[in-house]
Amino acid sequence: MTGDALAAAAAVAPPAPGRIGQAVDPQAALTYLTDLGRWRDQRRAELEQLDQAALAAPTRAGAPASSATPGAVTGDIMLSLALWKAVSDRYEQLRAVWDSGRVGVAERERLSTLIWGRLDATLDPTLIGRSSVPGSSALAVSLPEACRLSDALASQLRVRLGLETSGAEVTERLRQLRAQMERIRDQIDLEPAGTTQTEAAATQARLARRLKEMADKAARGGDVGGLLEPLEIAASLFERDLIVNGARRREAGDLVRQARQVRADLEIRETELRGLVDECVATVRPAPHYAVPDVAALGPVPNTADRLPAYLARLEQVSRAMTVIETAYGRALADHAELVSRLDAYHAKAVALGVAERAEVAQAYGLARRALQARPCAMVLAEQLVPLYQTYIQLEEP
Repeated sequence: MTGDALAAAAAVAPPAPGRIGQAVDPQAALTYLTDLGRWRDQRRAELEQLDQAALAAPTRAGAPASSATPGAVTGDIMLSLALWKAVSDRYEQLRAVWDSGRVGVAERERLSTLIWGRLDATLDPTLIGRSSVPGSSALAVSLPEACRLSDALASQLRVRLGLETSGAEVTERLRQLRAQMERIRDQIDLEPAGTTQTEAAATQARLARRLKEMADKAARGGDVGGLLEPLEIAASLFERDLIVNGARRREAGDLVRQARQVRADLEIRETELRGLVDECVATVRPAPHYAVPDVAALGPVPNTADRLPAYLARLEQVSRAMTVIETAYGRALADHAELVSRLDAYHAKAVALGVAERAEVAQAYGLARRALQARPCAMVLAEQLVPLYQTYIQLEEP
């Protein structure tokens, strides 16, 4: 595979329409699906060519063995294939919802969710570990981000394999670098305001300045072949890291929102649970003896990704403890309510049988009623008096 042939096969992901939560315009959806299908096919062919080029790298004259050997690029190729598979699966889902254009508002909103929501596929952590992408156990990226990440990896692979060497490709490679700078600028706009965004903008400005100097030199007829590769690698790495860091930041944000919601729910449960405990202690004795967890003692919700999992685990422990307490105190009150119901049912039966006013029956009923109405109710006594009343009724039955 020559450099010209592979350059011609290079695919660039199409811009995605709309945004999350907004129904996609039908015409924009059709254009995107068409372009995405073309991108998918081209990228698959390109990855197959890159794989073949990587296998042949050690025998190709002039190949930089340190960066183009199969072992040096296998991880990135495998990750690229995993990304392509995730995008391809999502593309098929989009086509199914699109249904040849037979879509209403609900379907168009579903299309938007599929485009901008996280990919369902989770990348194998061993692939990330073997690639040059610094990663976590999974990359929760949207479809457009996955496509751009695939573009960046493919561009990096082409450069590392030394496949773009002809002078005719210089103009095209400069054009692709300009487009990449725009994508990087858009990605930087998504960074949170502050030091991180400022540093990213400064890095982008340095890369753009190098690109301009290179383009000016090429316009004057200078040789920029040796300058293109370092800039392409730097730009691809920078764009890739921006995408990955953005995905991680969203994951951390989701964890923060989850922790805050769980904590708010636990605070409500704590208030309700204290009321349940007070009611139970006032109603029955002996009552269960559990300490209600103090949610405030957990401290504020952390906003760093490394501390969030441990905090969520502590919230889960508190939730389980509250469930135990709710069950214990709730059962104690339920047992008391069940005795009251049984006594009322037996009394109704005694009235129906005409034995309710008989001395022994009435006395047994009074003892049981006073025991259940006492606060707190001595449950051990009540549990004996209610069956005693039942026995008196049975003895009086004809």
